[in-house]
Amino acid sequence: MSRADADPTDLPGRNTIAEAVMEDRVNAFVPGPRIHIPGRPGGSLSGLTFAVKDLFDVAGTPTGGGNHDWARASPVPERHAWAVQTLLDAGAEFVGKTITDEVSLGILGENAFDGTPLNTAAPDRVPGGSSSGSAAAVAAGLCDTALGTDTGGSMRVPGSFCGLYSIRPTHGRLDLTGLMPQAPSSDTAGWFTRDAATFARVGSVLLGEAPGPLPTKLLVAVDAFGFADPEVAEALQPMVARLARILGATPRDEIMAPQGLSVWARAQRSLQPVEAWQTFRPWIERDNPRMAFTVAAGLIAGSQVPVAEQNWAALMREEARARLRYLLPPGTILCLPTTPFPAPLRGLPMPALRPMRDRITCLCAQGGLAGHPQVNLPGARVDGAPVGLSIIGGRGTDASLIAVAQAMEAAS
Repeated sequence: MSRADADPTDLPGRNTIAEAVMEDRVNAFVPGPRIHIPGRPGGSLSGLTFAVKDLFDVAGTPTGGGNHDWARASPVPERHAWAVQTLLDAGAEFVGKTITDEVSLGILGENAFDGTPLNTAAPDRVPGGSSSGSAAAVAAGLCDTALGTDTGGSMRVPGSFCGLYSIRPTHGRLDLTGLMPQAPSSDTAGWFTRDAATFARVGSVLLGEAPGPLPTKLLVAVDAFGFADPEVAEALQPMVARLARILGATPRDEIMAPQGLSVWARAQRSLQPVEAWQTFRPWIERDNPRMAFTVAAGLIAGSQVPVAEQNWAALMREEARARLRYLLPPGTILCLPTTPFPAPLRGLPMPALRPMRDRITCLCAQGGLAGHPQVNLPGARVDGAPVGLSIIGGRGTDASLIAVAQAMEAAS
Protein backbone atom coordinates (compact mmCIF):
# COMPACT_ATOMS: atom_id res chain seq x y z
CA MET A 1 0.00 0.00 0.00
CA SER A 2 1.38 3.42 -0.96
CA ARG A 3 1.33 6.47 1.24
CA ALA A 4 -1.35 7.91 -1.02
CA ASP A 5 -3.59 4.96 -0.10
CA ALA A 6 -2.88 5.01 3.61
CA ASP A 7 -4.67 6.94 6.32
CA PRO A 8 -2.25 9.87 6.62
CA THR A 9 -2.90 10.22 10.34
CA ASP A 10 -1.53 6.67 10.86
CA LEU A 11 1.73 7.13 8.98
CA PRO A 12 4.64 6.75 11.40
CA GLY A 13 7.18 9.49 11.05
CA ARG A 14 5.10 11.29 8.43
CA ASN A 15 6.26 14.67 9.66
CA THR A 16 9.90 13.59 9.92
CA ILE A 17 9.75 12.40 6.32
CA ALA A 18 7.66 15.19 4.89
CA GLU A 19 7.81 18.18 7.21
CA ALA A 20 10.39 20.78 6.35
CA VAL A 21 10.73 24.51 6.21
CA MET A 22 11.65 25.08 2.57
CA GLU A 23 12.56 28.22 0.73
CA ASP A 24 9.49 30.24 -0.17
CA ARG A 25 10.89 33.25 -1.94
CA VAL A 26 7.48 34.56 -2.98
CA ASN A 27 5.49 34.18 0.27
CA ALA A 28 3.15 31.74 -1.45
CA PHE A 29 2.92 29.10 1.28
CA VAL A 30 1.18 29.23 4.63
CA PRO A 31 3.78 30.17 7.28
CA GLY A 32 5.28 27.32 9.27
CA PRO A 33 6.44 23.79 8.49
CA ARG A 34 5.64 22.43 5.02
CA ILE A 35 4.37 18.87 4.85
CA HIS A 36 5.26 16.78 1.79
CA ILE A 37 3.20 13.73 0.86
CA PRO A 38 4.40 11.48 -1.99
CA GLY A 39 1.89 10.30 -4.55
CA ARG A 40 1.12 6.78 -5.67
CA PRO A 41 4.07 5.40 -7.68
CA GLY A 42 3.47 4.98 -11.40
CA GLY A 43 0.39 7.18 -11.63
CA SER A 44 -0.47 9.37 -14.59
CA LEU A 45 0.72 12.45 -12.68
CA SER A 46 3.93 10.92 -11.34
CA GLY A 47 6.74 13.44 -11.47
CA LEU A 48 4.44 16.42 -10.89
CA THR A 49 4.29 18.44 -7.70
CA PHE A 50 1.22 20.25 -6.43
CA ALA A 51 0.18 22.69 -3.72
CA VAL A 52 -3.31 23.47 -2.46
CA LYS A 53 -5.06 26.61 -1.32
CA ASP A 54 -5.56 26.61 2.44
CA LEU A 55 -9.26 25.85 2.00
CA PHE A 56 -8.64 22.19 1.11
CA ASP A 57 -8.34 19.62 3.87
CA VAL A 58 -5.00 17.86 4.17
CA ALA A 59 -5.13 15.18 6.85
CA GLY A 60 -3.26 16.07 10.01
CA THR A 61 -2.89 19.74 9.01
CA PRO A 62 -5.22 22.58 10.07
CA THR A 63 -7.36 24.13 7.35
CA GLY A 64 -6.76 27.80 8.06
CA GLY A 65 -8.84 29.58 5.45
CA GLY A 66 -6.54 32.61 5.59
CA ASN A 67 -7.64 33.53 9.12
CA HIS A 68 -5.69 32.45 12.19
CA ASP A 69 -8.76 32.40 14.43
CA TRP A 70 -10.56 30.11 11.98
CA ALA A 71 -7.56 27.77 12.03
CA ARG A 72 -7.58 27.63 15.83
CA ALA A 73 -11.34 27.06 16.04
CA SER A 74 -11.55 24.29 13.42
CA PRO A 75 -10.82 20.60 14.07
CA VAL A 76 -7.77 19.18 12.32
CA PRO A 77 -9.07 17.07 9.42
CA GLU A 78 -8.52 13.33 9.47
CA ARG A 79 -8.92 12.84 5.71
CA HIS A 80 -7.75 14.61 2.60
CA ALA A 81 -10.17 16.61 0.50
CA TRP A 82 -11.41 14.70 -2.56
CA ALA A 83 -9.32 16.76 -4.98
CA VAL A 84 -6.17 16.33 -2.88
CA GLN A 85 -6.63 12.58 -2.59
CA THR A 86 -7.37 12.28 -6.31
CA LEU A 87 -4.10 13.99 -7.25
CA LEU A 88 -2.14 11.86 -4.77
CA ASP A 89 -3.74 8.70 -6.13
CA ALA A 90 -2.67 9.77 -9.63
CA GLY A 91 0.95 10.07 -8.49
CA ALA A 92 1.40 13.80 -7.89
CA GLU A 93 3.47 14.86 -4.87
CA PHE A 94 1.94 17.30 -2.39
CA VAL A 95 4.37 20.07 -1.38
CA GLY A 96 2.38 22.48 0.76
CA LYS A 97 -0.63 24.66 1.50
CA THR A 98 -0.85 28.14 0.04
CA ILE A 99 -2.01 31.52 1.28
CA THR A 100 -5.54 32.66 0.46
CA ASP A 101 -7.38 35.92 0.92
CA GLU A 102 -9.06 35.79 4.30
CA VAL A 103 -11.91 33.20 4.32
CA SER A 104 -11.62 33.42 0.50
CA LEU A 105 -13.31 36.84 0.49
CA GLY A 106 -11.06 38.84 -1.81
CA ILE A 107 -10.14 39.23 -5.44
CA LEU A 108 -6.75 41.01 -5.37
CA GLY A 109 -4.70 38.59 -3.28
CA GLU A 110 -3.97 40.63 -0.15
CA ASN A 111 -4.16 39.03 3.32
CA ALA A 112 -3.91 41.06 6.53
CA PHE A 113 -2.61 38.04 8.48
CA ASP A 114 -0.08 36.47 6.10
CA GLY A 115 0.73 39.20 3.60
CA THR A 116 0.53 39.36 -0.19
CA PRO A 117 2.24 36.64 -2.26
CA LEU A 118 4.68 37.89 -4.87
CA ASN A 119 3.53 37.92 -8.48
CA THR A 120 6.74 36.95 -10.27
CA ALA A 121 5.19 37.84 -13.62
CA ALA A 122 4.80 41.45 -12.41
CA PRO A 123 6.62 41.85 -9.07
CA ASP A 124 5.29 45.34 -8.33
CA ARG A 125 1.69 44.17 -8.74
CA VAL A 126 -0.75 42.01 -6.78
CA PRO A 127 -1.19 38.34 -7.78
CA GLY A 128 -4.98 38.36 -7.70
CA GLY A 129 -7.11 36.36 -5.31
CA SER A 130 -8.42 34.76 -3.48
CA SER A 131 -6.28 31.83 -4.76
CA SER A 132 -3.25 34.10 -4.51
CA GLY A 133 -0.69 31.73 -3.02
CA SER A 134 -1.53 28.91 -5.41
CA ALA A 135 -1.08 31.17 -8.43
CA ALA A 136 2.11 32.69 -7.01
CA ALA A 137 3.62 29.26 -6.29
CA VAL A 138 2.98 28.00 -9.81
CA ALA A 139 4.14 31.21 -11.46
CA ALA A 140 7.40 31.08 -9.47
CA GLY A 141 8.04 27.45 -10.39
CA LEU A 142 7.69 26.22 -6.79
CA CYS A 143 5.27 23.52 -7.96
CA ASP A 144 3.90 22.26 -11.27
CA THR A 145 0.23 22.80 -10.48
CA ALA A 146 -1.86 24.08 -7.60
CA LEU A 147 -5.46 23.77 -6.53
CA GLY A 148 -7.55 26.85 -5.93
CA THR A 149 -11.19 27.78 -5.73
CA ASP A 150 -13.46 30.13 -7.64
CA THR A 151 -16.66 31.63 -6.27
CA GLY A 152 -16.55 35.08 -7.84
CA GLY A 153 -13.35 34.93 -9.89
CA SER A 154 -10.65 33.44 -7.67
CA MET A 155 -9.21 31.10 -10.32
CA ARG A 156 -9.73 33.36 -13.30
CA VAL A 157 -8.35 36.62 -11.91
CA PRO A 158 -5.03 35.22 -10.58
CA GLY A 159 -4.65 33.31 -13.85
CA SER A 160 -4.92 36.56 -15.79
CA PHE A 161 -2.73 38.59 -13.42
CA CYS A 162 0.04 35.95 -13.14
CA GLY A 163 0.02 34.72 -16.76
CA LEU A 164 -1.17 31.16 -16.05
CA TYR A 165 -3.59 28.62 -17.41
CA SER A 166 -6.50 28.38 -15.00
CA ILE A 167 -10.00 26.97 -14.97
CA ARG A 168 -13.28 27.54 -13.25
CA PRO A 169 -14.98 24.19 -13.99
CA THR A 170 -18.68 23.69 -14.56
CA HIS A 171 -20.39 24.30 -11.23
CA GLY A 172 -20.92 20.92 -9.57
CA ARG A 173 -18.49 19.11 -11.87
CA LEU A 174 -15.83 18.44 -9.20
CA ASP A 175 -16.46 16.85 -5.82
CA LEU A 176 -15.95 19.54 -3.16
CA THR A 177 -15.82 17.16 -0.20
CA GLY A 178 -13.21 18.44 2.23
CA LEU A 179 -13.30 22.00 0.90
CA MET A 180 -14.05 24.94 3.20
CA PRO A 181 -17.16 26.57 1.69
CA GLN A 182 -17.96 30.20 1.13
CA ALA A 183 -21.06 30.49 -1.07
CA PRO A 184 -22.07 26.95 -2.13
CA SER A 185 -24.28 27.97 -5.06
CA SER A 186 -21.19 29.50 -6.70
CA ASP A 187 -18.24 27.61 -5.16
CA THR A 188 -16.00 25.59 -7.49
CA ALA A 189 -12.45 24.19 -7.40
CA GLY A 190 -9.88 24.50 -10.18
CA TRP A 191 -6.15 24.34 -10.92
CA PHE A 192 -3.30 26.50 -12.24
CA THR A 193 -0.39 25.51 -14.50
CA ARG A 194 2.31 27.27 -16.49
CA ASP A 195 1.81 25.18 -19.65
CA ALA A 196 -1.10 23.62 -21.48
CA ALA A 197 0.28 20.07 -21.44
CA THR A 198 0.31 19.97 -17.63
CA PHE A 199 -3.05 21.74 -17.60
CA ALA A 200 -4.48 18.89 -19.67
CA ARG A 201 -2.80 16.13 -17.62
CA VAL A 202 -4.28 17.45 -14.40
CA GLY A 203 -7.65 17.99 -16.05
CA SER A 204 -7.82 14.43 -17.31
CA VAL A 205 -7.45 13.21 -13.72
CA LEU A 206 -9.78 15.63 -11.97
CA LEU A 207 -12.43 15.62 -14.70
CA GLY A 208 -12.06 11.94 -15.53
CA GLU A 209 -12.12 12.88 -19.20
CA ALA A 210 -9.49 13.43 -21.89
CA PRO A 211 -9.36 16.83 -23.64
CA GLY A 212 -11.60 17.41 -26.65
CA PRO A 213 -13.32 17.83 -28.98
CA LEU A 214 -12.50 21.27 -30.35
CA PRO A 215 -15.49 23.59 -30.80
CA THR A 216 -16.30 24.90 -34.27
CA LYS A 217 -18.00 28.25 -33.57
CA LEU A 218 -16.55 31.33 -31.88
CA LEU A 219 -18.47 34.19 -30.31
CA VAL A 220 -16.86 37.44 -29.16
CA ALA A 221 -18.43 39.18 -26.15
CA VAL A 222 -18.25 42.72 -27.49
CA ASP A 223 -19.78 44.19 -24.34
CA ALA A 224 -16.96 42.66 -22.29
CA PHE A 225 -14.27 43.85 -24.72
CA GLY A 226 -15.82 47.32 -24.65
CA PHE A 227 -15.81 47.30 -20.85
CA ALA A 228 -12.11 46.40 -20.61
CA ASP A 229 -9.39 49.02 -20.82
CA PRO A 230 -8.75 49.81 -24.50
CA GLU A 231 -5.13 48.66 -24.15
CA VAL A 232 -6.33 45.27 -22.89
CA ALA A 233 -8.88 44.84 -25.66
CA GLU A 234 -6.23 45.68 -28.25
CA ALA A 235 -3.60 43.40 -26.72
CA LEU A 236 -5.99 40.45 -26.84
CA GLN A 237 -6.93 40.82 -30.52
CA PRO A 238 -4.05 38.64 -31.82
CA MET A 239 -5.18 35.88 -29.47
CA VAL A 240 -8.76 36.15 -30.73
CA ALA A 241 -7.49 35.93 -34.32
CA ARG A 242 -5.37 32.87 -33.47
CA LEU A 243 -8.35 31.27 -31.75
CA ALA A 244 -10.48 31.78 -34.86
CA ARG A 245 -7.79 30.23 -37.09
CA ILE A 246 -7.44 27.20 -34.84
CA LEU A 247 -11.18 26.57 -34.82
CA GLY A 248 -11.63 27.40 -38.49
CA ALA A 249 -14.38 29.75 -37.39
CA THR A 250 -15.53 33.22 -38.35
CA PRO A 251 -15.89 35.20 -35.10
CA ARG A 252 -19.39 36.51 -34.44
CA ASP A 253 -19.98 39.49 -32.17
CA GLU A 254 -22.52 38.99 -29.39
CA ILE A 255 -23.69 40.83 -26.29
CA MET A 256 -23.06 38.50 -23.37
CA ALA A 257 -25.17 40.40 -20.83
CA PRO A 258 -28.09 42.25 -22.48
CA GLN A 259 -29.18 43.59 -19.09
CA GLY A 260 -25.69 45.04 -18.61
CA LEU A 261 -22.48 43.64 -17.17
CA SER A 262 -22.90 45.86 -14.11
CA VAL A 263 -26.40 44.45 -13.56
CA TRP A 264 -25.07 40.89 -13.53
CA ALA A 265 -22.32 42.05 -11.18
CA ARG A 266 -24.87 43.59 -8.83
CA ALA A 267 -26.77 40.30 -8.76
CA GLN A 268 -23.63 38.35 -7.89
CA ARG A 269 -22.66 40.93 -5.25
CA SER A 270 -26.09 40.46 -3.69
CA LEU A 271 -26.24 36.65 -3.70
CA GLN A 272 -22.66 35.73 -2.82
CA PRO A 273 -22.35 37.83 0.39
CA VAL A 274 -25.66 36.50 1.70
CA GLU A 275 -24.40 32.94 1.39
CA ALA A 276 -21.02 33.87 2.83
CA TRP A 277 -22.74 35.38 5.87
CA GLN A 278 -24.79 32.22 6.30
CA THR A 279 -21.61 30.14 6.09
CA PHE A 280 -19.57 32.11 8.62
CA ARG A 281 -22.26 33.50 10.93
CA PRO A 282 -22.10 30.66 13.50
CA TRP A 283 -18.32 31.07 13.83
CA ILE A 284 -18.54 34.86 14.07
CA GLU A 285 -21.27 34.82 16.70
CA ARG A 286 -19.51 32.14 18.73
CA ASP A 287 -15.90 33.34 18.60
CA ASN A 288 -15.97 37.04 17.64
CA PRO A 289 -12.85 36.41 15.51
CA ARG A 290 -10.28 38.95 14.39
CA MET A 291 -10.48 39.81 10.70
CA ALA A 292 -9.53 42.58 8.32
CA PHE A 293 -11.89 45.53 8.13
CA THR A 294 -12.80 44.92 4.50
CA VAL A 295 -13.60 41.25 5.16
CA ALA A 296 -15.71 42.06 8.21
CA ALA A 297 -17.51 44.79 6.29
CA GLY A 298 -18.29 42.38 3.45
CA LEU A 299 -19.73 39.79 5.80
CA ILE A 300 -21.82 42.39 7.64
CA ALA A 301 -23.12 43.63 4.29
CA GLY A 302 -24.18 40.08 3.50
CA SER A 303 -26.32 40.05 6.64
CA GLN A 304 -28.16 43.18 5.53
CA VAL A 305 -29.20 42.45 1.93
CA PRO A 306 -32.97 43.05 1.75
CA VAL A 307 -35.15 40.10 0.80
CA ALA A 308 -36.47 42.03 -2.19
CA GLU A 309 -32.90 42.51 -3.43
CA GLN A 310 -32.17 38.81 -2.96
CA ASN A 311 -35.30 37.89 -4.92
CA TRP A 312 -34.35 40.26 -7.74
CA ALA A 313 -30.82 38.85 -7.83
CA ALA A 314 -32.11 35.28 -7.96
CA LEU A 315 -34.27 36.23 -10.94
CA MET A 316 -31.30 37.87 -12.64
CA ARG A 317 -29.31 34.68 -12.07
CA GLU A 318 -31.96 32.75 -13.99
CA GLU A 319 -31.74 35.29 -16.82
CA ALA A 320 -27.96 34.94 -16.94
CA ARG A 321 -28.26 31.17 -17.09
CA ALA A 322 -30.83 31.38 -19.86
CA ARG A 323 -28.67 33.80 -21.83
CA LEU A 324 -25.57 31.59 -21.73
CA ARG A 325 -27.60 28.49 -22.57
CA TYR A 326 -28.85 30.32 -25.65
CA LEU A 327 -25.41 31.60 -26.68
CA LEU A 328 -23.53 28.35 -26.10
CA PRO A 329 -25.09 25.34 -27.82
CA PRO A 330 -22.79 22.34 -28.43
CA GLY A 331 -19.69 23.25 -30.43
CA THR A 332 -19.73 26.97 -29.55
CA ILE A 333 -17.48 29.01 -27.25
CA LEU A 334 -17.51 32.64 -26.19
CA CYS A 335 -14.35 34.69 -25.63
CA LEU A 336 -13.83 37.78 -23.50
CA PRO A 337 -11.11 39.51 -21.49
CA THR A 338 -10.63 37.68 -18.20
CA THR A 339 -9.97 40.95 -16.38
CA PRO A 340 -10.55 44.54 -17.52
CA PHE A 341 -6.97 45.56 -16.71
CA PRO A 342 -3.65 43.99 -15.69
CA ALA A 343 -2.91 43.45 -12.01
CA PRO A 344 -3.06 46.64 -9.93
CA LEU A 345 0.03 47.86 -8.13
CA ARG A 346 0.69 46.50 -4.66
CA GLY A 347 -0.15 48.64 -1.63
CA LEU A 348 -2.76 50.94 -3.17
CA PRO A 349 -4.97 52.82 -0.68
CA MET A 350 -8.32 51.28 0.18
CA PRO A 351 -10.45 53.92 -1.62
CA ALA A 352 -8.68 53.08 -4.89
CA LEU A 353 -9.42 49.37 -4.60
CA ARG A 354 -13.23 49.34 -4.45
CA PRO A 355 -13.82 50.50 -8.05
CA MET A 356 -11.21 48.00 -9.25
CA ARG A 357 -12.98 45.14 -7.47
CA ASP A 358 -16.30 46.28 -8.92
CA ARG A 359 -14.93 46.35 -12.47
CA ILE A 360 -13.42 42.88 -12.07
CA THR A 361 -16.77 41.55 -10.88
CA CYS A 362 -18.42 42.91 -14.01
CA LEU A 363 -16.30 40.50 -16.10
CA CYS A 364 -16.50 37.58 -13.65
CA ALA A 365 -20.10 37.55 -12.41
CA GLN A 366 -21.30 35.19 -15.15
CA GLY A 367 -19.27 32.37 -13.60
CA GLY A 368 -21.02 32.43 -10.25
CA LEU A 369 -24.42 33.19 -11.75
CA ALA A 370 -24.55 30.72 -14.64
CA GLY A 371 -22.02 28.06 -13.59
CA HIS A 372 -20.51 27.52 -17.04
CA PRO A 373 -16.88 26.38 -17.40
CA GLN A 374 -14.32 29.08 -18.13
CA VAL A 375 -10.61 28.82 -18.92
CA ASN A 376 -8.08 31.64 -18.78
CA LEU A 377 -5.56 31.57 -21.63
CA PRO A 378 -2.31 33.47 -21.00
CA GLY A 379 -0.45 35.17 -23.80
CA ALA A 380 -0.87 38.95 -23.81
CA ARG A 381 0.76 41.77 -21.85
CA VAL A 382 -0.13 45.38 -21.10
CA ASP A 383 2.40 47.73 -19.49
CA GLY A 384 4.67 44.72 -19.03
CA ALA A 385 2.09 42.75 -17.02
CA PRO A 386 0.05 39.71 -18.12
CA VAL A 387 -3.60 39.83 -19.14
CA GLY A 388 -5.62 36.78 -20.13
CA LEU A 389 -8.25 35.84 -22.68
CA SER A 390 -11.10 33.74 -21.35
CA ILE A 391 -13.12 31.13 -23.18
CA ILE A 392 -16.51 29.97 -21.91
CA GLY A 393 -18.35 26.87 -23.09
CA GLY A 394 -21.64 25.15 -22.42
CA ARG A 395 -22.07 23.36 -19.13
CA GLY A 396 -20.05 20.16 -19.08
CA THR A 397 -17.69 21.19 -21.91
CA ASP A 398 -14.67 21.61 -19.62
CA ALA A 399 -12.59 19.08 -21.58
CA SER A 400 -13.31 20.89 -24.84
CA LEU A 401 -12.00 24.15 -23.38
CA ILE A 402 -8.83 22.38 -22.26
CA ALA A 403 -8.35 21.09 -25.81
CA VAL A 404 -8.58 24.69 -27.01
CA ALA A 405 -5.88 25.68 -24.51
CA GLN A 406 -3.59 22.97 -25.89
CA ALA A 407 -4.24 24.05 -29.47
CA MET A 408 -3.62 27.71 -28.65
CA GLU A 409 -0.27 26.94 -27.05
CA ALA A 410 0.76 24.71 -29.95
CA ALA A 411 -0.05 27.50 -32.41
CA SER A 412 1.76 30.24 -30.51
